[in-house]
Amino acid sequence: MNEFEKNVQYKRNDAIDSGIGFIVSFGFFATMFIIATVIKVVGS
Repeated sequence: MNEFEKNVQYKRNDAIDSGIGFIVSFGFFATMFIIATVIKVVGS
């Protein structure tokens, strides 16, 4: 076993981190979509 496997500093579940990453990226693209929609409505 290598020394990094014995001395784990980060014990949180990876599924939580991947979920947070998905939510953040989804929120970013949703925000871009909302801004583009507002610009389209205001411009028409």
